[in-house]
Amino acid sequence: MSDAGAVKGPAKQRGLLRSSLLVSVMTLLSRVLGLIRDVVIANFLGASSNADCFFVAFKIPNFLRRLFAEGAFSQAFVPVLSEYRENGNTAAIKLLVDRVAGALGGVLLLVTSLAVIASPLVATLFAPGFRDDPAKFQLTSDMIRITFPYLFLISMTGFAGGILNTFGRYAVPAFTPVLLNVCMIVAAVYMSQYFAEPAMALAWGVLMAGAVQMVFQMPFLQRIQMLPRPRWAWEDPGVQKIITLMIPALFGVSISQINLLLDTILASFLPTGSISWLYYSDRLVELPLGVFAIAIATVVLPNLSRLRAGGNELAFGATLDWGLRSVLLMAIPATAALLLLAEPILVTLFQYGEMKLSDVTMSALSLRAYTLGLIPFMLIKVLAPGFYARQDTKTPVRIGIIAMVANMVMNLALVIPLHHYWQIGHAGLALATAASAWLNAGLLYRGLGHKAGFKALPGWGRYCMQLGLAVAAMSVCLWYGLQWFDGWQQWGAMQRAMHLMALCVAGSAVYIAVMLACGLRLKDLRGSVPRA
Repeated sequence: MSDAGAVKGPAKQRGLLRSSLLVSVMTLLSRVLGLIRDVVIANFLGASSNADCFFVAFKIPNFLRRLFAEGAFSQAFVPVLSEYRENGNTAAIKLLVDRVAGALGGVLLLVTSLAVIASPLVATLFAPGFRDDPAKFQLTSDMIRITFPYLFLISMTGFAGGILNTFGRYAVPAFTPVLLNVCMIVAAVYMSQYFAEPAMALAWGVLMAGAVQMVFQMPFLQRIQMLPRPRWAWEDPGVQKIITLMIPALFGVSISQINLLLDTILASFLPTGSISWLYYSDRLVELPLGVFAIAIATVVLPNLSRLRAGGNELAFGATLDWGLRSVLLMAIPATAALLLLAEPILVTLFQYGEMKLSDVTMSALSLRAYTLGLIPFMLIKVLAPGFYARQDTKTPVRIGIIAMVANMVMNLALVIPLHHYWQIGHAGLALATAASAWLNAGLLYRGLGHKAGFKALPGWGRYCMQLGLAVAAMSVCLWYGLQWFDGWQQWGAMQRAMHLMALCVAGSAVYIAVMLACGLRLKDLRGSVPRA
């Protein structure tokens, strides 16, 4: 059925590649600004005690944002909204949007209010190791009061983005995070001088960014006549269906984020700087994850949901297969590049001002450990929507519990000896997270075969051979390039950036050239959006 009577979408369906590239470009802009933001933060705070406080205060609502904006809520809401669109009833779609806005907004306001009132309890829960340092604990509690309302604002922004994505407006939600980075850069550079503790300026920048992002999307919702008028209607069948799907998805879809949060809790017991080292290394892993995997998942989920609602299982499987191939095309070379270029990247981006060489060394250890899990991190972003598009949230939860338990066991097995003997316990946290991600991705893939009958399409053997040869050639190029470039510590910012860019351009050129020489063509990457 058509939903043209509701709100007219694009005149024709975009290909999956074109839509993903659009989202990737917008996300790349956001991630580049995010790196600039982190460079500014590193320059102002380094890996100090106050930096640890801010990263905890920012990570808590940001983690919950992942559940709502990019995780469980989106995975539950988009399939239901797509189902309503498939039926083509304008009034029913708008009513669902209004009632979901009321239910989601009401719950978030309650949670936010409780967290602001009980910020010391929240700080104790997520950073128990800070209790031994009263000043550090108090600063963290004060910043949580400022940053936690960001959860309400950005979750409503994520809700708006889910609507826009379902209606094929991918660019606006992908661009919106740019505003967060702009606000935080402005706060660090211009507002910090008015605070006795510069980290407090960053906390206010987070709050300001949440409001700006939410307001930014409103005109675009109005343009498609989907600007919500919140109504409290908890008993609405659509709301109840979303809640039913969302509750288990809260755990299942965000296992990697929960693992990262557990890392923060355990890192609060490790030497000062551990949380900051993990933050800086995680941010670099997040760059390819956000630019490619999340962009592809953003496009794949609405299309998988539509195909599932229309009963087109053949196209459903083909779309999922395309998503996996597209992710690996970027995940494998990104993994090799981050493993080889860990120190040069960290030195180029962060070693200024308060950031010391010892901080770079420690961050490089956790960066390499996290990087070992980059491939499964990215695969999970595509595999999980395969379940949620089918409105199956229970299977990922069972898999998530297994991965969570494995991560906790590996944390203890790795962190204790690494910290005791070499004082690098933070690298053990990152390594355990990467290992649990492999387990999670493997079980999700197997589950799709059992539950949904998913089978990889022909041609994977040849594709893997192409990837292997291209990445090997790229790695050799980068390794030899590193031998020519020596003296990163002595160079200025511009010289570092130029040398790093030269390495990245050379490595990318070799990778692309070998892939083309092995027979890969652009038409092989295009994913159509088949009609049911």
